[in-house]
Amino acid sequence: MRTISFIIRKEFQQIRRDRRMLPLIFIAPVLQIVLLGYAANMDVNDIPMTVCDQDHTAESRGLVQSFVASASFAIRATAVSAADAERDIERGVSSLALVIPPGYGRSESAGRASEVQLLADGSESQSAAIGLSYATLVVSHEAARLASARLSALGAAGRRVREVRAAEVRPAVRVYYNPTLASRNFMVPGVLAMVLMIITTVLTSLSIVKEKERGTLEQLIVTPITARQLIVGKLAPFVLISLVVITLVLAASLALFGLCVRGSLLLLYGLSLLFMFTTLGAGLFISTISRTQQQAMMIAVFFFIMPMVILSGFVFPIESMPVPIQVVTYVFPLRWYFVIIRGLFLKGIGLAELWKETAALAGIGLAVIAGSALRFRKRLE
Repeated sequence: MRTISFIIRKEFQQIRRDRRMLPLIFIAPVLQIVLLGYAANMDVNDIPMTVCDQDHTAESRGLVQSFVASASFAIRATAVSAADAERDIERGVSSLALVIPPGYGRSESAGRASEVQLLADGSESQSAAIGLSYATLVVSHEAARLASARLSALGAAGRRVREVRAAEVRPAVRVYYNPTLASRNFMVPGVLAMVLMIITTVLTSLSIVKEKERGTLEQLIVTPITARQLIVGKLAPFVLISLVVITLVLAASLALFGLCVRGSLLLLYGLSLLFMFTTLGAGLFISTISRTQQQAMMIAVFFFIMPMVILSGFVFPIESMPVPIQVVTYVFPLRWYFVIIRGLFLKGIGLAELWKETAALAGIGLAVIAGSALRFRKRLE
């Protein structure tokens, strides 16, 4: 342990002297939390919209007013025809267009079925889908309001119809763990997982490859230091640094977004250490196949970080992926850590509910760290 402590001290001295690495370690995680917490927001507000009212009745104006009253839409332009509304979408003036045909008000007053047209910019499929969903709800609520007004005008007959409708089954919706469905509550825990993965994978690989470039790794090999001591001494500083980064990210999440860990804080740190074994092992493996720091960075980003981010469920739901790809995702530790971190942040669950993810993470971690350490030891020998 005394020999390992000397190696750890040497690593911290090298990190302290590297002016580029210190901001990457301590400033970048907080900056990512701020940027992704505010910018990576899937909640769509103020959708730019064009209105084409060809009916010009009280009913059509009421429908337009319903969109204005909604905080989800911002009317940017008006059009005379559907072709003009389509051109607004083509020019990027608006992302959604509402076309109210002639006779809309007459049909609504008579209680007949009426239609309106919604045009959307499909080049941004996610925003278009959410915008169309919001717009459909606004149209449905306005139709229900007009129907209720007609029934009120009918007097006694209308009251009887309302009594029948009141007997219909109506769903009572209640959302657990994230009642407002704010995407920020979903994104911030994921950012913590990504920060840990990037720091431990990239910095570990760069630290060891830097020794190769400078020729100091060969000097360490000829000293009476065993391969095991060298591996532990190289990895331990980044474990300690990662624990500090976790604390910084947790503090920033609480201070900026009011998002705190509902589960056990001790369990969060413990399972984060388990996750770090996999990423440290990946960084150790990258160092054995890289000759320069640039090469190590490219391998880490394109062959480890990007596949794990894409196939971990952070960006795309795993359930929507093809079955063969879903099977592949089981080998990525980030997939399991996302379930753990969100369960602890949002649900407040414990090890009894997370034992499967913990077992999977432990198995992957042992395999990765053992294989990478064995390969690194052979390279040293």
